[in-house]
Amino acid sequence: MSETTPLRLDSYRLLGNTGLRVSPLCLGTMTFGKEWGFGAEQDESRRIFEAYAKAGGNFIDTAINYNLGTSEEWTGEFLGAERERFVLATKYTFSTREGDPNSGGNHRKNIVQSIDASLRRMKVEYIDLYWLHVWEFRTPVEEVMRAVDDLVRAGKVLYFGLSDTPAWKVAQAHTLAGLRGWTGVTAIQVEYSLLERTVERELLPMARELGIGCTPWSPLGAGVLTGKYLDNPEGEGEGTRAKAAARRFNDRSTAIATAVRDVAKECGCASAQVALAWLLKQRGVTSPIIGARTVEQLHDNLGCLNCTLSDAQLAKLDEVSAIDPGFPNQFIYNPNIQQSICAKTEVESRMP
Repeated sequence: MSETTPLRLDSYRLLGNTGLRVSPLCLGTMTFGKEWGFGAEQDESRRIFEAYAKAGGNFIDTAINYNLGTSEEWTGEFLGAERERFVLATKYTFSTREGDPNSGGNHRKNIVQSIDASLRRMKVEYIDLYWLHVWEFRTPVEEVMRAVDDLVRAGKVLYFGLSDTPAWKVAQAHTLAGLRGWTGVTAIQVEYSLLERTVERELLPMARELGIGCTPWSPLGAGVLTGKYLDNPEGEGEGTRAKAAARRFNDRSTAIATAVRDVAKECGCASAQVALAWLLKQRGVTSPIIGARTVEQLHDNLGCLNCTLSDAQLAKLDEVSAIDPGFPNQFIYNPNIQQSICAKTEVESRMP
């Protein structure tokens, strides 16, 4: 596909080093239900799901704890007889019974009871992509990866991913699995947006090197990149999520949101569409996760597939959101260091 050809939800991408085809935008279902004080009622959630599916989308992301289980329950109901058409992802780690320490965590007991609970709730026989939600530094990596392999061999899980996990731990888990002949890591889930680019230091280069896909969450920076808070930075008159977004406002985030709004005016797109279009251009990104509380919000986000950014606009967004590469990257990429390594000759680089 050429750089100027608009994407579509049915312009499928391969997830990591697998043959699994997923849409370039994943539908996040944390907004299915209102138990957490935000989100959509069931009828509106169904309309969101159906609009995404009608547009060609096939990648659905939920979790065992979203809205106390309502998200999984409704997702399973909406899938219905069409289940096989979709790539269904859910997550485990967070506790589901207060006071029971084994109802949460990454250990074998919780992964077994969590997968069975998710399968029952969604009324499905298997999960396409099963995520460990957060690395919690209590369970040995060997226990996690062996338990995952057992689920795959049992036919309950097809692929496995690590969400919110340090790069060195992802690499350790994936390498260990390869050496032992176990199921490896197919994808990572990370916070990534114009506001949050620190994953470019270690996580994204690691994923590209190991053939691991990436599905970013919070691609709109908790709503900051939509531009709607630029004239209301305190989130006055808005809900609790708006107040959370307001806490992210500072000189840097304001400059980024303003640049996004300026680019949006230039190309005739909404700010959210520009932010998502930028993210879709980043190396190693497979499928950003978008959420919506209304069908209108979903359609607005899907409009990013038709939003074409020029090289100059991409450069402008890159510049205003640039981060310090940190150590050791800043040291390694220093031209003087590279010249010293290569005896001041030109040698092809394989830097990720």
